[in-house]
Amino acid sequence: MTARANVFVTLAPKMAVVFVGFLIAGMGMPVLPIHVSRDLGFGTFVIGLITGSQFCASLMTRLWAGDFADRKGPKKAVVVGLIFAAIAGALYLGSLIFEGRPVLSASILVFGRGILGAGESLVITGSVAWGLATVGPQHSGKVIAWIGTAMFGALAVGAPLGNALFDLQGFAGIAGATIFLPLIMAAMVAPLRPVAGRSTAAASRVSVIKAVLLPGLGSALASLGYGSILTFSTLLFVDRGWQNGWIGVTSFATALVVGRVGLGHVPDRFGGPTTALVFALAEASGLLTMGLASHPGIALIGAGLVGFGYSLVFPGFGIAVVRAAPPENRGMAMGLYSACLDVALALSGPLLGLVGDAAGIPTIFLASGAIVSLSALVALSIMRRSRATA
Repeated sequence: MTARANVFVTLAPKMAVVFVGFLIAGMGMPVLPIHVSRDLGFGTFVIGLITGSQFCASLMTRLWAGDFADRKGPKKAVVVGLIFAAIAGALYLGSLIFEGRPVLSASILVFGRGILGAGESLVITGSVAWGLATVGPQHSGKVIAWIGTAMFGALAVGAPLGNALFDLQGFAGIAGATIFLPLIMAAMVAPLRPVAGRSTAAASRVSVIKAVLLPGLGSALASLGYGSILTFSTLLFVDRGWQNGWIGVTSFATALVVGRVGLGHVPDRFGGPTTALVFALAEASGLLTMGLASHPGIALIGAGLVGFGYSLVFPGFGIAVVRAAPPENRGMAMGLYSACLDVALALSGPLLGLVGDAAGIPTIFLASGAIVSLSALVALSIMRRSRATA
């Protein structure tokens, strides 16, 4: 078996955990607003409150989840995260008992989504830390790229699967799947060999923040392209009078998965900052192509280029975090690094929306391209710092 195949086999259980953890999130995303609106009778504000509670909880628990993985071991973090997800499903089911009291039912859903967000933090951070501990930091690019691919794949599959289950069983079907899928996965990973938590004193949080600060900034700047595609690509097609705007997201996601599966070894071979530099420029050029496109085919090529570029920017900067962070705090460092993505996605929508209101939808992609290109400067700065240290 080749070394690359051996790494994939070792990472496969961690990828499966992440796939299940985010599959249940993807299943709930398209149907929860329908349930809250149709069955509970609430408007968009409450829908936003309930759906957003998951992302808010995920952001707030990233650092804690990473520290938990460092202290207790990444396998325990993963198992606890799966149990949290099952508890969220139980709260989903409990909320149905009180459909006749919509405020109470919605309150239980908010709590359940918050528990799910904390569970997701534990699952993704624990899985990355577990992968790094089992295959070594020399394969950190593959760990981040391939586990991230499992996450994106789960979100893509979860939406149609959730819709189908909701049509058959209603929200109770979503609740049942959210309970049982994580428990089944927890039982499957239980026999796997654990990795011990840290045996030495933890490094200061200041040293962890310093290790994450510059790569996290680069990742956040590059992630604005991701946010632009998710939020505004469909509107670009509408603004231009083109049909089937959802294909833009599909083009982005397909190219991202192809890039990570086919080139996941590149950051390990050529260096994380160098990879981030090259692929950030590719991502920026894709955004500029979308902003200037006069034909839907050109816009789709641009969206694919954005996905292909972004596919290795996040792992590229992630390698810089792994190399700079204290070994006993890699889980905390990766949790904090992932939080940079959460912050970027949270801010990109309203800020780029203001740009669109002022100057038009295409300008959003031109502005995003300019901002993403700044992440290449961050990569250059990391490279210069590495040379100076050497």
